[in-house]
Amino acid sequence: MDFKRMHEHFGNGSRLITFHENPLGFEEDICCHFAIPRSKTAKAYRLHHSLIKNGAHNKDDHFWRPKSILERLYFSVQTRSRIATVESLIQQYDLDDFDIIHYDGGLDFTRDSRFAKRWKTMNKPIVTCYYGSDLRARGIIREMDGMSDLNITSEFDHLALKSDLEYVFYPYNPSELPQSSSTKDFSHIRIVHSPTNRIFKGTDMIVSVIEKLQRTHKFEFLLLENMSRSEVLSVKSQCTISIDQVGGSYGGTGYGKAGIESLAMGIPTITNMTKEYASWLPENPFVIANNAKELEDQLIRLIESPDNCKTIGEQGRKWVDTYHSYERVNEHLESLYHKYELL
Repeated sequence: MDFKRMHEHFGNGSRLITFHENPLGFEEDICCHFAIPRSKTAKAYRLHHSLIKNGAHNKDDHFWRPKSILERLYFSVQTRSRIATVESLIQQYDLDDFDIIHYDGGLDFTRDSRFAKRWKTMNKPIVTCYYGSDLRARGIIREMDGMSDLNITSEFDHLALKSDLEYVFYPYNPSELPQSSSTKDFSHIRIVHSPTNRIFKGTDMIVSVIEKLQRTHKFEFLLLENMSRSEVLSVKSQCTISIDQVGGSYGGTGYGKAGIESLAMGIPTITNMTKEYASWLPENPFVIANNAKELEDQLIRLIESPDNCKTIGEQGRKWVDTYHSYERVNEHLESLYHKYELL
Protein backbone atom coordinates (compact mmCIF):
# COMPACT_ATOMS: atom_id res chain seq x y z
CA MET A 1 0.00 0.00 0.00
CA ASP A 2 2.91 2.37 0.66
CA PHE A 3 4.24 1.76 -2.85
CA LYS A 4 0.74 2.42 -4.24
CA ARG A 5 0.49 5.68 -2.32
CA MET A 6 3.93 6.71 -3.53
CA HIS A 7 3.04 6.06 -7.18
CA GLU A 8 -0.18 8.05 -6.81
CA HIS A 9 1.63 10.89 -5.03
CA PHE A 10 3.54 11.50 -8.26
CA GLY A 11 0.47 11.29 -10.49
CA ASN A 12 0.74 7.66 -11.60
CA GLY A 13 -2.28 5.36 -11.58
CA SER A 14 -1.80 2.35 -9.31
CA ARG A 15 -3.95 -0.46 -7.91
CA LEU A 16 -3.04 -2.92 -5.16
CA ILE A 17 -4.51 -6.40 -5.40
CA THR A 18 -4.31 -8.58 -2.29
CA PHE A 19 -5.13 -12.28 -2.02
CA HIS A 20 -7.05 -12.06 1.25
CA GLU A 21 -8.09 -9.56 3.89
CA ASN A 22 -5.35 -8.70 6.35
CA PRO A 23 -6.33 -9.83 9.87
CA LEU A 24 -4.55 -6.83 11.44
CA GLY A 25 -6.73 -4.27 9.71
CA PHE A 26 -4.33 -2.95 7.08
CA GLU A 27 -5.96 -0.87 4.36
CA GLU A 28 -7.16 -2.79 1.30
CA ASP A 29 -7.69 -1.76 -2.31
CA ILE A 30 -8.82 -4.68 -4.50
CA CYS A 31 -9.13 -7.89 -2.53
CA CYS A 32 -9.53 -11.35 -4.08
CA HIS A 33 -10.92 -12.78 -0.82
CA PHE A 34 -9.10 -16.06 -1.38
CA ALA A 35 -9.31 -18.57 1.44
CA ILE A 36 -6.01 -19.04 3.27
CA PRO A 37 -5.19 -21.79 5.80
CA ARG A 38 -4.54 -20.14 9.17
CA SER A 39 -4.84 -23.16 11.44
CA LYS A 40 -2.03 -24.19 13.78
CA THR A 41 -1.48 -27.25 11.59
CA ALA A 42 -1.07 -25.13 8.44
CA LYS A 43 1.35 -22.76 10.17
CA ALA A 44 3.35 -25.67 11.58
CA TYR A 45 3.55 -27.23 8.11
CA ARG A 46 4.86 -24.02 6.55
CA LEU A 47 7.46 -23.60 9.29
CA HIS A 48 8.53 -27.26 9.06
CA HIS A 49 9.20 -26.93 5.35
CA SER A 50 10.89 -23.53 5.59
CA LEU A 51 13.95 -23.32 3.33
CA ILE A 52 15.88 -21.54 6.07
CA LYS A 53 14.99 -24.18 8.64
CA ASN A 54 16.26 -26.81 6.26
CA GLY A 55 19.46 -24.90 5.44
CA ALA A 56 18.85 -24.13 1.75
CA HIS A 57 20.96 -20.97 1.52
CA ASN A 58 22.70 -21.82 -1.76
CA LYS A 59 21.42 -19.63 -4.61
CA ASP A 60 21.18 -22.62 -6.94
CA ASP A 61 18.88 -24.41 -4.47
CA HIS A 62 16.71 -21.44 -3.61
CA PHE A 63 13.76 -22.26 -5.85
CA TRP A 64 10.32 -23.24 -4.66
CA ARG A 65 9.04 -26.70 -5.50
CA PRO A 66 6.21 -28.79 -4.03
CA LYS A 67 7.47 -30.75 -1.04
CA SER A 68 5.16 -33.69 -1.63
CA ILE A 69 2.48 -35.13 -3.90
CA LEU A 70 -0.10 -33.80 -1.44
CA GLU A 71 1.28 -30.26 -1.70
CA ARG A 72 1.37 -30.47 -5.48
CA LEU A 73 -2.31 -31.54 -5.43
CA TYR A 74 -3.15 -28.69 -3.04
CA PHE A 75 -1.75 -26.03 -5.37
CA SER A 76 -3.39 -27.65 -8.38
CA VAL A 77 -6.78 -27.40 -6.67
CA GLN A 78 -5.98 -23.87 -5.48
CA THR A 79 -5.18 -22.79 -9.05
CA ARG A 80 -8.48 -24.06 -10.44
CA SER A 81 -10.40 -22.33 -7.64
CA ARG A 82 -8.80 -18.94 -8.30
CA ILE A 83 -8.89 -18.57 -12.09
CA ALA A 84 -12.46 -17.30 -12.44
CA THR A 85 -12.01 -14.71 -9.66
CA VAL A 86 -8.84 -13.27 -11.18
CA GLU A 87 -10.26 -13.16 -14.69
CA SER A 88 -13.29 -11.32 -13.35
CA LEU A 89 -11.10 -8.76 -11.58
CA ILE A 90 -9.06 -8.20 -14.74
CA GLN A 91 -12.25 -7.31 -16.59
CA GLN A 92 -13.80 -5.29 -13.78
CA TYR A 93 -10.77 -3.09 -13.11
CA ASP A 94 -9.26 -2.99 -16.64
CA LEU A 95 -6.03 -4.50 -15.36
CA ASP A 96 -4.83 -5.19 -18.90
CA ASP A 97 -4.47 -1.43 -19.38
CA PHE A 98 -1.66 -1.02 -16.84
CA ASP A 99 1.87 -0.41 -18.15
CA ILE A 100 3.95 -2.23 -15.51
CA ILE A 101 3.00 -5.23 -13.40
CA HIS A 102 4.59 -5.52 -9.93
CA TYR A 103 4.46 -8.89 -8.22
CA ASP A 104 5.06 -8.57 -4.48
CA GLY A 105 6.89 -11.60 -3.21
CA GLY A 106 7.54 -12.70 -6.78
CA LEU A 107 4.24 -14.59 -6.64
CA ASP A 108 1.45 -14.68 -9.20
CA PHE A 109 -2.18 -15.37 -8.32
CA THR A 110 -1.45 -19.04 -9.00
CA ARG A 111 1.71 -21.11 -8.54
CA ASP A 112 1.87 -21.90 -12.26
CA SER A 113 2.25 -18.14 -12.97
CA ARG A 114 -0.41 -18.24 -15.68
CA PHE A 115 -1.48 -14.62 -15.39
CA ALA A 116 2.10 -13.37 -15.49
CA LYS A 117 2.59 -15.44 -18.64
CA ARG A 118 -0.57 -13.86 -20.08
CA TRP A 119 0.65 -10.32 -19.41
CA LYS A 120 4.10 -11.17 -20.68
CA THR A 121 2.61 -12.15 -24.07
CA MET A 122 1.06 -8.66 -24.08
CA ASN A 123 4.56 -7.17 -23.66
CA LYS A 124 3.85 -5.93 -20.15
CA PRO A 125 7.06 -5.39 -18.14
CA ILE A 126 7.14 -7.64 -15.06
CA VAL A 127 8.73 -6.49 -11.78
CA THR A 128 9.16 -8.83 -8.82
CA CYS A 129 9.62 -7.32 -5.37
CA TYR A 130 10.81 -9.43 -2.44
CA TYR A 131 10.11 -8.39 1.15
CA GLY A 132 10.79 -11.13 3.68
CA SER A 133 9.78 -14.75 4.03
CA ASP A 134 9.16 -15.01 0.28
CA LEU A 135 12.85 -15.75 -0.28
CA ARG A 136 13.87 -16.88 3.19
CA ALA A 137 11.18 -19.49 3.67
CA ARG A 138 9.36 -20.15 0.41
CA GLY A 139 11.97 -19.63 -2.30
CA ILE A 140 11.91 -18.22 -5.83
CA ILE A 141 9.15 -19.21 -8.25
CA ARG A 142 11.27 -20.39 -11.18
CA GLU A 143 8.83 -19.43 -13.97
CA MET A 144 8.25 -15.97 -12.49
CA ASP A 145 11.97 -15.46 -12.24
CA GLY A 146 12.38 -16.28 -15.91
CA MET A 147 9.78 -13.69 -16.93
CA SER A 148 10.78 -10.87 -14.60
CA ASP A 149 12.39 -7.81 -16.22
CA LEU A 150 13.45 -6.25 -12.91
CA ASN A 151 13.95 -7.81 -9.46
CA ILE A 152 13.97 -5.53 -6.42
CA THR A 153 14.08 -6.01 -2.67
CA SER A 154 13.91 -3.99 0.52
CA GLU A 155 15.75 -6.68 2.51
CA PHE A 156 19.55 -6.62 2.76
CA ASP A 157 19.94 -10.36 3.37
CA HIS A 158 18.06 -11.08 0.12
CA LEU A 159 21.02 -9.69 -1.81
CA ALA A 160 22.96 -12.82 -0.84
CA LEU A 161 20.08 -15.11 -1.85
CA LYS A 162 19.54 -13.75 -5.36
CA SER A 163 22.37 -12.16 -7.32
CA ASP A 164 20.35 -9.90 -9.66
CA LEU A 165 18.36 -8.02 -7.01
CA GLU A 166 18.36 -4.23 -6.89
CA TYR A 167 17.95 -2.76 -3.41
CA VAL A 168 15.17 -0.19 -3.00
CA PHE A 169 14.40 1.49 0.32
CA TYR A 170 10.80 0.93 1.39
CA PRO A 171 8.74 4.09 0.75
CA TYR A 172 7.12 5.62 3.81
CA ASN A 173 5.15 8.76 4.60
CA PRO A 174 5.00 9.50 8.36
CA SER A 175 1.81 11.56 7.96
CA GLU A 176 -0.26 8.48 8.92
CA LEU A 177 1.28 8.38 12.41
CA PRO A 178 -0.57 9.65 15.51
CA GLN A 179 0.20 13.30 16.19
CA SER A 180 0.92 12.54 19.83
CA SER A 181 4.14 10.79 18.81
CA SER A 182 5.98 14.11 19.09
CA THR A 183 5.02 14.72 22.75
CA LYS A 184 6.60 11.73 24.49
CA ASP A 185 7.81 12.05 28.06
CA PHE A 186 11.36 10.67 27.99
CA SER A 187 11.61 10.78 31.78
CA HIS A 188 9.07 7.95 31.97
CA ILE A 189 10.57 4.98 30.15
CA ARG A 190 8.07 2.85 28.23
CA ILE A 191 9.49 -0.05 26.22
CA VAL A 192 7.36 -1.58 23.47
CA HIS A 193 7.59 -4.81 21.47
CA SER A 194 4.91 -5.64 18.89
CA PRO A 195 5.66 -8.99 17.21
CA THR A 196 3.59 -10.36 14.37
CA ASN A 197 5.40 -13.67 14.83
CA ARG A 198 7.07 -14.53 18.15
CA ILE A 199 9.49 -17.02 16.61
CA PHE A 200 10.64 -14.62 13.91
CA LYS A 201 11.07 -11.73 16.34
CA GLY A 202 12.73 -13.60 19.24
CA THR A 203 9.95 -12.56 21.60
CA ASP A 204 10.53 -15.20 24.29
CA MET A 205 14.16 -14.14 24.67
CA ILE A 206 13.19 -10.47 24.70
CA VAL A 207 10.62 -11.03 27.46
CA SER A 208 13.19 -12.95 29.50
CA VAL A 209 15.65 -10.04 29.32
CA ILE A 210 12.91 -7.56 30.21
CA GLU A 211 11.86 -9.58 33.27
CA LYS A 212 15.48 -9.65 34.46
CA LEU A 213 15.90 -5.88 34.06
CA GLN A 214 12.63 -5.12 35.83
CA ARG A 215 14.27 -6.37 39.03
CA THR A 216 16.90 -3.62 38.89
CA HIS A 217 15.46 -0.79 36.77
CA LYS A 218 12.20 1.15 36.69
CA PHE A 219 10.33 1.14 33.39
CA GLU A 220 7.06 0.03 31.82
CA PHE A 221 6.99 -2.80 29.27
CA LEU A 222 4.23 -3.16 26.68
CA LEU A 223 3.90 -6.38 24.66
CA LEU A 224 1.43 -5.67 21.85
CA GLU A 225 -0.10 -8.73 20.24
CA ASN A 226 -3.36 -9.50 18.45
CA MET A 227 -4.17 -5.82 18.06
CA SER A 228 -5.20 -3.81 15.04
CA ARG A 229 -2.60 -1.69 13.30
CA SER A 230 -4.22 1.56 14.44
CA GLU A 231 -4.21 0.40 18.05
CA VAL A 232 -0.55 -0.61 17.87
CA LEU A 233 0.47 2.75 16.39
CA SER A 234 -1.50 4.66 19.01
CA VAL A 235 0.20 2.86 21.90
CA LYS A 236 3.63 2.81 20.30
CA SER A 237 3.54 6.57 19.72
CA GLN A 238 3.69 7.13 23.49
CA CYS A 239 6.68 4.83 24.05
CA THR A 240 10.33 5.79 24.48
CA ILE A 241 12.13 2.61 23.35
CA SER A 242 11.08 0.03 20.76
CA ILE A 243 12.43 -3.51 20.41
CA ASP A 244 11.85 -4.74 16.88
CA GLN A 245 13.57 -8.14 16.74
CA VAL A 246 16.51 -9.76 18.48
CA GLY A 247 17.81 -13.26 17.96
CA GLY A 248 14.69 -14.55 16.23
CA SER A 249 14.73 -17.63 14.02
CA TYR A 250 13.96 -17.54 10.27
CA GLY A 251 13.06 -13.85 10.19
CA GLY A 252 16.31 -12.47 8.84
CA THR A 253 18.04 -9.49 10.41
CA GLY A 254 17.57 -5.76 10.19
CA TYR A 255 14.26 -3.97 10.03
CA GLY A 256 10.93 -3.77 8.26
CA LYS A 257 7.99 -1.40 8.28
CA ALA A 258 7.56 -1.67 12.06
CA GLY A 259 11.11 -0.42 12.51
CA ILE A 260 10.57 2.43 10.07
CA GLU A 261 7.43 3.48 11.96
CA SER A 262 9.25 3.49 15.30
CA LEU A 263 12.07 5.60 13.92
CA ALA A 264 9.61 8.00 12.29
CA MET A 265 8.01 8.48 15.72
CA GLY A 266 11.37 9.48 17.15
CA ILE A 267 11.74 6.25 19.14
CA PRO A 268 15.17 4.59 19.53
CA THR A 269 14.71 1.19 17.89
CA ILE A 270 16.61 -1.96 18.83
CA THR A 271 17.07 -4.70 16.26
CA ASN A 272 19.50 -7.45 15.30
CA MET A 273 21.82 -6.82 12.40
CA THR A 274 24.88 -8.52 10.95
CA LYS A 275 28.17 -6.61 10.85
CA GLU A 276 27.94 -6.51 7.06
CA TYR A 277 24.45 -5.08 7.16
CA ALA A 278 25.29 -2.58 9.91
CA SER A 279 28.25 -1.19 7.97
CA TRP A 280 26.39 -1.22 4.63
CA LEU A 281 23.30 0.70 5.82
CA PRO A 282 24.04 4.40 5.29
CA GLU A 283 24.07 6.50 8.48
CA ASN A 284 22.70 3.49 10.38
CA PRO A 285 20.20 4.83 12.97
CA PHE A 286 19.45 1.56 14.77
CA VAL A 287 20.52 0.36 18.20
CA ILE A 288 21.95 -3.08 17.46
CA ALA A 289 21.56 -6.15 19.68
CA ASN A 290 22.12 -9.65 18.31
CA ASN A 291 21.69 -11.69 21.49
CA ALA A 292 20.35 -11.53 25.05
CA LYS A 293 23.51 -10.01 26.56
CA GLU A 294 23.70 -7.26 23.94
CA LEU A 295 20.00 -6.52 24.37
CA GLU A 296 20.43 -6.20 28.13
CA ASP A 297 23.42 -3.87 27.74
CA GLN A 298 21.68 -1.67 25.17
CA LEU A 299 18.51 -1.40 27.24
CA ILE A 300 20.47 -0.42 30.36
CA ARG A 301 22.29 2.27 28.36
CA LEU A 302 19.02 3.72 27.07
CA ILE A 303 17.04 3.39 30.31
CA GLU A 304 19.75 5.15 32.30
CA SER A 305 20.03 8.02 29.82
CA PRO A 306 16.65 9.51 28.80
CA ASP A 307 18.43 12.42 27.10
CA ASN A 308 20.34 9.94 24.96
CA CYS A 309 17.02 8.30 24.03
CA LYS A 310 15.69 11.62 22.83
CA THR A 311 18.82 12.36 20.77
CA ILE A 312 18.87 8.93 19.13
CA GLY A 313 15.14 9.22 18.47
CA GLU A 314 15.51 12.54 16.65
CA GLN A 315 18.35 11.12 14.54
CA GLY A 316 16.12 8.20 13.57
CA ARG A 317 13.27 10.48 12.57
CA LYS A 318 15.53 12.49 10.26
CA TRP A 319 17.00 9.29 8.79
CA VAL A 320 13.55 8.05 7.74
CA ASP A 321 12.86 11.39 6.04
CA THR A 322 16.18 11.13 4.19
CA TYR A 323 16.15 7.54 2.98
CA HIS A 324 12.53 6.34 3.03
CA SER A 325 10.74 9.43 1.70
CA TYR A 326 8.47 9.09 -1.32
CA GLU A 327 10.69 11.49 -3.25
CA ARG A 328 13.90 9.56 -2.63
CA VAL A 329 12.44 6.10 -3.29
CA ASN A 330 10.39 7.10 -6.34
CA GLU A 331 13.41 8.74 -7.96
CA HIS A 332 15.46 5.58 -7.46
CA LEU A 333 12.71 3.24 -8.65
CA GLU A 334 12.07 5.25 -11.80
CA SER A 335 15.80 5.26 -12.53
CA LEU A 336 15.65 1.44 -12.39
CA TYR A 337 12.66 1.42 -14.76
CA HIS A 338 14.80 3.31 -17.26
CA LYS A 339 17.96 1.31 -16.58
CA TYR A 340 16.14 -1.95 -17.37
CA GLU A 341 14.22 -0.34 -20.24
CA LEU A 342 10.77 -0.79 -18.75
CA LEU A 343 9.87 2.74 -19.80
